[in-house]
Amino acid sequence: MLMAVLLSGCSEQYLVLDPKGPIGESQRDLIYISAILCAIILIPVLIMTAVIVWKYRENNKEAQYKPKWEHSTKLESIVWGVPTIIIIVLAAFTIKYTFDLEPSKAIASEHEPVTIQVTSLDWKWLFTYPEEGIATVNYLKFPEDVPIRFQLTSDQAMNSFWIPQLGGQIYTMSGMAMTLYLQADEAGEYYGSGANFTGEHFAQMTFTAEAVSGEEYDAWIQEVKSSSQELTMDGYHKLAEKGTSDVQSFSSFPEGLFEQIVTQYLNGSEMPAHHHGGSSEDADSESHGDMEGMEGMETESHEHAGH
Repeated sequence: MLMAVLLSGCSEQYLVLDPKGPIGESQRDLIYISAILCAIILIPVLIMTAVIVWKYRENNKEAQYKPKWEHSTKLESIVWGVPTIIIIVLAAFTIKYTFDLEPSKAIASEHEPVTIQVTSLDWKWLFTYPEEGIATVNYLKFPEDVPIRFQLTSDQAMNSFWIPQLGGQIYTMSGMAMTLYLQADEAGEYYGSGANFTGEHFAQMTFTAEAVSGEEYDAWIQEVKSSSQELTMDGYHKLAEKGTSDVQSFSSFPEGLFEQIVTQYLNGSEMPAHHHGGSSEDADSESHGDMEGMEGMETESHEHAGH
């Protein structure tokens, strides 16, 4: 209760308990269920502690004294039975929600998911939209009520991608591609951040995730394509240098960029400093091969992911 009072004075909402999507709602429910089950043990213990301390205080001469008392079957049954039952119930809920909230499990919807590729850099976020052919930095936009399939990796230090109102965090790691499904049930701007300490400017690894209507999303895609510069491979290498960044948008990016980032450390290979996307058969073949390798690593790495 004291914590709730203290938090009420903060400018930010207690975001985890104010979910705006199906994944966030399920995680909030699990938090409530866990808290209630734990309270069944904690509250009586706290009450009994206060009562015992008061009743058996030094100056209370009326408290009954039983120096030879040593066992009570009824008391032992309560002390051990109730926590055991609660642990079993809590375990059952945890197992159920663990399978239901597996990060790579698609969200049931009549809409096809939108794929967004996420790359954590020091100290910024790069978002590439492979289906739309655009990219953004420290800003994310997607349609409301549509599943979003995030593919996540890191070009440098491991980080953790988190939009608290939509779902739990998941790690981004070099040489690995993770998958996370989220969805926003209503339009709005949602706080996003890197939830992992990564050095000097880690606190500035924040971004805005905005859910809009389908029409607004399509209009935004066209606006970015018509008004933003392209992201070249040289531009990406400059962007990947350590440092913070303002919000940026790009009308295009090198084809297969995400796959190249994921596989750049395999067999001592390095990312090419050229190849600006698009039309050569060699580039298409290379990108396809990288994606197959990435999917293999993704399958292997799911056990390390978590909401």
